[in-house]
Amino acid sequence: MYMNLSLLILLPLLTVLLILLSKTVAQIRVIGLAGSIVQLIASIGLLNFYMQQRAAGNTNTYLFENNFIWFKALHINYHVGIDGISMAMILLTSLIVVAGILVSWTMEKLTKEYFFLLILLSVGAYGFFISLDLFTLFFFLEVAVIPKFLLIGIWGSGQKENSAMKLALMLMAGSALVFVGLMGIYYHTHSFDMVEIGKQSMELGIQNFFFPFLFLGFGIFAALFPFHTWVPDGHASAPTAASMFLAGISMKLGGYGCLRIVTLMPQAAQTYAWIIILLATIAIIYGAFATMMQTDLKYINAYSSISHCGFVILGIGMLNQTSMNGAVIQMVSHGLMTALFFAAIGMIYARTHTRMVAQLGGLLKVMPFISTVFVIAGLCSLGLPGFSGFVAEMTVFMGSWQNSVGAYRVATIISAASIVVTAVYILRATGKAIMGPISSENALLSDASWNEKLAAGILIIGILIIGMAPFLIHQLIQPSTDILINQFNKALTLK
Repeated sequence: MYMNLSLLILLPLLTVLLILLSKTVAQIRVIGLAGSIVQLIASIGLLNFYMQQRAAGNTNTYLFENNFIWFKALHINYHVGIDGISMAMILLTSLIVVAGILVSWTMEKLTKEYFFLLILLSVGAYGFFISLDLFTLFFFLEVAVIPKFLLIGIWGSGQKENSAMKLALMLMAGSALVFVGLMGIYYHTHSFDMVEIGKQSMELGIQNFFFPFLFLGFGIFAALFPFHTWVPDGHASAPTAASMFLAGISMKLGGYGCLRIVTLMPQAAQTYAWIIILLATIAIIYGAFATMMQTDLKYINAYSSISHCGFVILGIGMLNQTSMNGAVIQMVSHGLMTALFFAAIGMIYARTHTRMVAQLGGLLKVMPFISTVFVIAGLCSLGLPGFSGFVAEMTVFMGSWQNSVGAYRVATIISAASIVVTAVYILRATGKAIMGPISSENALLSDASWNEKLAAGILIIGILIIGMAPFLIHQLIQPSTDILINQFNKALTLK
């Protein structure tokens, strides 16, 4: 069975072209939604083909590979392929794209440009997740940065210009670090191909020197402490769909990049593991306690994202298969959960014109659907069994505990304790915003429209599938993490 992965890039590009040619707002909306649905269908079809190949006994590290020369002089190739990890990220992207388009259905300001940038951001994400050439991967990483800057700067709220500039500067700094690391790898291996680099044994000194550039660079995208400061302001100022994309997709580019770099430079990863785990633990605790101090719903979700992305970095830093499985599941779970949370917050803000918890209250009486979505997102965030958050965090904790180093187990205990703090701020925000008496000015508010219900429903289904049937995502990613860990351990034995 064959699948051309370039379709994942061509479909949104075609959608973008049709949007530019559209004459009316209605056409733009329909084309944007139709294009996003086609992307979702293509992703589900790709999943089906992928699982068929694995069931048939195909044990190749990457499937559906295409490799074309892009720039021969510098050995840059358009080399694409997927494994279970990238397949999970592709599915996550396609779900959030559909939900983001639906949530943006009533956007009136520069509608064509807004939908154009949303879809263009997905081009960067799809290209990033399928790239097996490091330069191509870097190219698509940059494609995903520019739309974020414009979406916040033009359609944002509050101090949107400052937030957009801060986001762009910090992400560009991360990109610069990644670029330095890539050039270092290329200089010593004469290749950008991840498959070829993985077969070589880079000198330990080279790995130890360039690994921090790459890991910190991607870590900035994943809100790695202390380079997380762009996240709260960026989320708070971004329009709803942009917040969903930023937290649900863009931050996953960083986590995914960190995971790939760890497996490409195993000795360096082992050397720096204690620093990675330390920074992840600080991010988890700091993010949780900082969230308790927030009074704005968007800032609550933004600081919470710093904490939850810390679990991704913690799982990667523990360097065993179970923890890496947990990191991948956490990326998918957090993407769905935080996109749902931002969608619910956007729905509330569109009706009440405030995100301040103290100015809300009693919304369950007049907005039962939106309030229910808010509660579901909150329960997933605090790790309630039955939702994806529980599966992801428990898998990370189990993998982390497998590491017998005493300090690492202390980090695991501290990280697990953050769940209590998470429960406090989620339940407090829910109680104040959703429960209790309703103010007179909010008594006549309307509930969710059809497009908002559909957007929330898509994300909730994803959360429940992972929460209720975690074996499905384990079946998808387990063979790939098994291959990566075997390659990782083999490289260490050859040290």
